[in-house]
Parts: sequence; structure tokens; C-alpha cells
Amino acid sequence: MPQTNTNSKNITLLIIVAALGYFVDIYDLLLFLIIKNRSLESIGVAPQDITNTGLFLMNWQMAGLLIGGIVWGILGDKKGRLSVLFGSIILYSLANIANGFVQDIHVYAALRFIAGVGLAGELGAGITLISETMSKEKRGYGTMVVASIGLMGAVAAYFVGAHFDWRIAFFVGGGLGMLLLFLRIGVFESGMFSKIKRDNTRKGSFIMLLNNKKRFKKYLSSILIAVPVWFVVGILVGVAPDFGKALGMTETIDTGRGVMFTYIGISLGDFITGTLSQLLKTRKKIVFIFITLTYAGILFFLLSRGLSATAFYILCIYFGIATGYWVVFVTMASEQFGTNLRSTVTTTAPNFVRGSLILVTFLFTWIKPGLGIINAGLIVGTFTVLIAYVALFQLDETFGKDLDYIEPDC
Repeated sequence: MPQTNTNSKNITLLIIVAALGYFVDIYDLLLFLIIKNRSLESIGVAPQDITNTGLFLMNWQMAGLLIGGIVWGILGDKKGRLSVLFGSIILYSLANIANGFVQDIHVYAALRFIAGVGLAGELGAGITLISETMSKEKRGYGTMVVASIGLMGAVAAYFVGAHFDWRIAFFVGGGLGMLLLFLRIGVFESGMFSKIKRDNTRKGSFIMLLNNKKRFKKYLSSILIAVPVWFVVGILVGVAPDFGKALGMTETIDTGRGVMFTYIGISLGDFITGTLSQLLKTRKKIVFIFITLTYAGILFFLLSRGLSATAFYILCIYFGIATGYWVVFVTMASEQFGTNLRSTVTTTAPNFVRGSLILVTFLFTWIKPGLGIINAGLIVGTFTVLIAYVALFQLDETFGKDLDYIEPDC
């Protein structure tokens, strides 16, 4: 019995640490969107250059997320999940503290890149540890708590970014990360990883995901099911003022507030989808239902006319709930692969989904001049949803799957 109590305490601490780590992750991603323009004005960027400079910084941060996803994922499978938990938060925290002192655009870009690399490892390492530590019947509850609490970092970012100087806001993010290091001291390595740590099993090989047709299709499908999430967040909510004008909205839309309400909805959605996947004992059916709800919201918004700002913010909450299958998506990715590739997949998949926004944005901006913003939104939104449906069909049901196995080196 004492051993059982000890295990329970270890698992609880692991969930808390992973959840707070993801909280800091989301805090930073949204905070930068909120304070970007103010920070650029403060360091002397001309008003006419702020938009392009902001995009320049965003691209560097996104590059950091993509590269960091691969680096931390591979490191997690080669050296251990805990090495990623510690390393990623240290890198992120130091970059954000340094960001509070920045005076130069090029230094700003370098720090956004470093922060992106640091942020990339947090969620994947936490979900991998939970998936390998908790029982196969209950691990979905653990990942649900991580995502639900973590996404509330968006709310914290909105209020800190709105009420404090931008430099202070960066210091807060870095300070929160450093505090997390003290909590992580009590977290233990995954038993499944420990079993294969010193043997000759090929671990953390990204090439193994590409050189086997069946494995590659499963990996690609694990990513594509979540692309509609970032279409909604990055396009529909991200450029909502432009959509609002085309849809006859007379009130001004605050993009930051819209993103905040969307993330509140995602937090609720993660709780709902995580709970339903456990109660109904299925991941795939839940993802299918919520992709469908996402598409219904896309159609409602783009075919509506004259919505008020209040109605739009309520719709943002709905968007968040509908796209709140994020936690089930990450859990499915973790459950699709063996222990020797699990960290690589679980860490790269969400960051590649984030990176997919680059391609989605390119497609949207390419067809918008000829078809108009509404038709472009309908076409791209429909395209991302169809891709997600096809990808979901390719994946196995993973609820209750035994994860104590390895991927063959072939």
C-alpha cells in the first residue's frame, strides 16, 4: 500500500508539472501576439514597418518551433523524457528573460528563435511521460488535465500583456519557467524508456518514420488530423477584423480578445473530449465528431452576415470547444508508435501542425485576391477538414492500447 501511495504521488506531481509547463508554453505563444506591436514601437521600429517586422519575428519563432520539435523529440527518445523537460524549460526561460532586455530587431529575432526551440519540447515530453507512466485505462485523464490547465495560459497572457509593460510580461514568462524547475526535481523517468535505455534498440531515429511506408503514412496522418485547429486559430480568428468587414460587421473586433476566448474554449474542449474519449473508450470517434463540429462553425461564421462583436466572441468560444480535440490528437500520436520513437512523434507532431499554418496561410493568401476573403476561407477551411477526415480514417483506434513495445528497425 505505501508503494501505491508513492506511485500515486509521483503521477500527480508529473501531471502538475506537465500541465504548468504547457501553461507557460501557451502563455508565451499568445503573449508575443499581444505585445508584439507595442514592443516594436518601443525599440524604435517605424509604424509603417511594424507589420512586416512582426511577421519577420513570427517566422523566426515558428522556425524555432519546427526545428526544436525535431531536436527535442529525438533527444527524448535517445536520452530520456526528463532531459527534454528540463532542457526545454531552461532554454525557454533564459530566452524570455533576455527578451525583456532586447533593444535590437536582430537580437529580438534570435531570441524568438531560441524561445521557439525551447517551447517545442514541453508538451510532447509531458504527454509521452504521462502516456508511459499511467495505466492504459486512465492515461487519457492525465493528458486531458495537462491540456485543459495548460491552455489557460492564454488567459494569463491576455491579462498580463494588457496590464503590464511588455518587458515585464516577458520577465513573468521566464520567471514562471524557472519556478517550474524546482517542481521537476521530483519527477521520475518513464519506466518504459528506462527498460530500453541501455540496449541496442534504435531510438529517436527520424529516418525510421520516413523509410517505412506504413509508418510514414501513420505519422503523416497523425499530424494532418489537427490542421483544422490552426486554420481556425490562425486564419479565422487571427484575421477576424478583415473577415468582419467582408461579412458586414459594424463593430471593431479585438483579435487578442478573440484568441483569448478561443483558447478558453479549447481548454473546455480538451476537458470535454478527454472525458468523452475515456467514458466512450474511443479516440477516433471523438476526433471525428469534433472535426465535424469545427466545420459546422467554419460554415456558420463565413456564411453569416452582420454579427455583433459579442456574438463573434461567443463564436470564438464555440470554435475553441470544437477544436478542443487537441489533447486527444496529441494522445493519439503518442499511442500510435513504440517506445523508441514515441517522444519523437509526440513532440514533432504538434509542432508540425503549428508549422502547417505557414502552408495554410500561403494557400489562403494565394487564392484570396481572385476569389475574395470569404470564398478563400470557405475553400481552405473545407480543404483542411477533408484532409483531416482522410487522415483520421488511416489511423488505428488506440484507446487502451498497450504501449510497452518498440518499433522494428526496418
